[in-house]
Amino acid sequence: MSTDALVSRELKSLQEAVALLQQQRTAAAAPTDNVATGAEPVHTAEDEEWHADLRALADEVTGFFEEAEKNISQHPTSSVVGALLVGILIGRLLGRH
Repeated sequence: MSTDALVSRELKSLQEAVALLQQQRTAAAAPTDNVATGAEPVHTAEDEEWHADLRALADEVTGFFEEAEKNISQHPTSSVVGALLVGILIGRLLGRH
């Protein structure tokens, strides 16, 4: 019976903590919330540079996967054997603690 009371108190404590964090988050977001005021979000040069870097990274990853797809479709057997060997190697490395 005491375990139920303990769990109940812990649950209530966690609910209070979540409520407090939600209030803090709402209060912190309120002054800079451009969506609610209808204003356009402010983009700095640093934001633009960061977005450009992310776009470049996404393009590189897409190109890498397209090239990998071509190579795998051209050489399916060697791709499967290579993946199997890499899996075995990783398994052995992780198996040693």
